[in-house]
Amino acid sequence: MLIKNVFLENAKEAVDVRVKDGKFETIAKNITKKAGENVLDLGGKLMLPPFIDSHMHLDSVLTAGEPVWNLSGTLFEGIEIWSKRKQTLTADDVKSRVNRAVRMQAAHGIQHIRTHVDVTDEKLTALKAIVELREELKNFVNIQIVAFPQEGIMSYKNGRALMERAIAEGADVVGAIPHFEYTREYGVESVNFAIELALKHNKLVDIHCDEIDDDASRFLETVATRAYESGLKSKVTASHTTAMGSYNNAYAYKLFRILGKSDINFVSNPHINTHIQGRTDTYPKRRGLTRVKELLANGNNVSFGYDCIQDPWYPLGTGNMLDPVHMGLHVCQMMGYEEILNSYKLVTTNAAKTLSLKNYGIKKGNPASFIILDATNFHEALSTRAPVLYSYKNGNLLASTQPAKTQITF
Repeated sequence: MLIKNVFLENAKEAVDVRVKDGKFETIAKNITKKAGENVLDLGGKLMLPPFIDSHMHLDSVLTAGEPVWNLSGTLFEGIEIWSKRKQTLTADDVKSRVNRAVRMQAAHGIQHIRTHVDVTDEKLTALKAIVELREELKNFVNIQIVAFPQEGIMSYKNGRALMERAIAEGADVVGAIPHFEYTREYGVESVNFAIELALKHNKLVDIHCDEIDDDASRFLETVATRAYESGLKSKVTASHTTAMGSYNNAYAYKLFRILGKSDINFVSNPHINTHIQGRTDTYPKRRGLTRVKELLANGNNVSFGYDCIQDPWYPLGTGNMLDPVHMGLHVCQMMGYEEILNSYKLVTTNAAKTLSLKNYGIKKGNPASFIILDATNFHEALSTRAPVLYSYKNGNLLASTQPAKTQITF
């Protein structure tokens, strides 16, 4: 297949791309068509690596209002509601909802998803179902599973044993939630347990860390230090870290030293945390996000995740990665032209590093996985909420969209 006239990642000049045997064979200007070769002339559209959702909860998707709606909008009411909904889980229920959600995401160009799956469940119902789906859907989407202890490791009965079982059942990543543990000591102990479990089984780590407005919630320093001392470093991710938005600057300045040395990844979930955080504030009201701009300046890898699609924590959502990028740039005040233009990296190349993906990106010899947006650059794509016209994985078409046509009658 020969793809003509595309702008690669905001390039100023269009090129052609030849795909052969599911890989990128040639990337150059004015490639001559071969006899019998299929040609897709895109007339100057934007080609990007496929979108990546580096933080999602597939087990809870499409359960908003079941059994009740989260009226306070808080993290903790969401956890209470999910604890009740979790009791009714079946494999068919999980698979049905996840299949629908994954296809929603695929329509928006997502080909890689890191999902946190609640393992504070003696039956591990959701985990087992999503492990099966990971295999069933592997030719269409790469699903990376985090063993996520939603109700804690130390504070939940058999929490440590359930984490061990989750890894044995096929989880790819070790999770934790230290700020939800009963005590600070339990929180630190849970981080140490997660690091040791990852070392034991050669796994990645992704910790829900300091997802709270409390400026005294400082488990991030423990996560970064243990990542640095253990040698795991970039194999460790700290998700949310919203308390960092409440830290005093003197402490944050000191913290950034170990954050830089640790080389850990960060995932921010802008539209979810803007919705959830600051719920106990009157005014001034906190924005509820981590220090994205400062982390990037510090040399830390940061990506954006979608987090929730119509579940007890967030009542809306379609899985379109333009949503968290659009919200994140506003809330983090990253609205300079170059910042907007390059913000696609927050849901592509930066996210690929978080997931430790290999052979990702539009490069000769790599698998021919890419998306085409109905725009000439990402500034235009974000401004117009451009649809993904085509999504290809390993040279095979996964999804296509015909743009809507609007007729103005005045």
